[in-house]
Amino acid sequence: MRPLRIEEIADLASYARLRDDYRRAVIPYKRARRMAVGELVTLLFEDRETLRFQVQEMLWVERLSEPEQVQHELDVYNELMPGERELSATLFVEIEDPARIRPELDRLIGIDEHVALRLGAGAGLRRVAARFDSKQREEDRISAVQYIRFSLDDPDLRLLVDPREPAVIAIDHPRYAREAPLPSELRSALCAGLAADPEPLLAVPAGAAAPADSLLFEVGALRVLARRGSPTDLHVVPRDAGTARRWLAGDTSFGAELEEALRRAARHVTERAGSARIEARVAGDGDAPAWRVTAGDRR
Repeated sequence: MRPLRIEEIADLASYARLRDDYRRAVIPYKRARRMAVGELVTLLFEDRETLRFQVQEMLWVERLSEPEQVQHELDVYNELMPGERELSATLFVEIEDPARIRPELDRLIGIDEHVALRLGAGAGLRRVAARFDSKQREEDRISAVQYIRFSLDDPDLRLLVDPREPAVIAIDHPRYAREAPLPSELRSALCAGLAADPEPLLAVPAGAAAPADSLLFEVGALRVLARRGSPTDLHVVPRDAGTARRWLAGDTSFGAELEEALRRAARHVTERAGSARIEARVAGDGDAPAWRVTAGDRR
């Protein structure tokens, strides 16, 4: 699924008008994507709409409106977006009695090696192990909320889309052995999501102004702009036409300014995204040169 973009998020004023209707639409939508596996574990399968709702609610509760704040929340939740041929889910260990929370969680240490999606039966049975988020992994304790993924190959997909074939979430932990079939409504939703992005439940008002590019800093005759306010999509551009002519004429002082601008831009992006990538657009006839600094590929 495509990552969520900042222009798909309603600003606070628009969301105030849309929120009640949106919540009424999201609640049954999420209910259909949730399933229990035994008495303690629940899975919520994520997609663009469940994650968009979490972003909107986080911005609403925290009263976040600056483009950099919005982009930060998008970066966080986009990490949970299912990729191509992937199912992504949030796993909840739900314990109501506060006194039992820590003992029960301790009892489930190691569960990250014992969750799978089982497809088919008999000789054609396939087991797709859940991949847990490594950033949450600790040897001596677990969190009540875990993020997991199932990566599917062609045989897995063929079994999943065939309603005649069993599809089961199985946990075979020594202290918690449970399994549950994928409900038919959920299974259909997952198959649809693998084929295409879902239709949006929230329509961002057409009149809502898109965030403008913002100036981060200048280095000599170069400007570094945050594209639509994003802290991880920076453009390094000449300040004016005269600067572009300096570039085309081979002015050597321009190189030092460019090196400094790109170094600062890359550091800015790396601090927020972990790595940075620089792309150059070579000037054509009459075109000004430009450089783009974005988050690097962390896969």
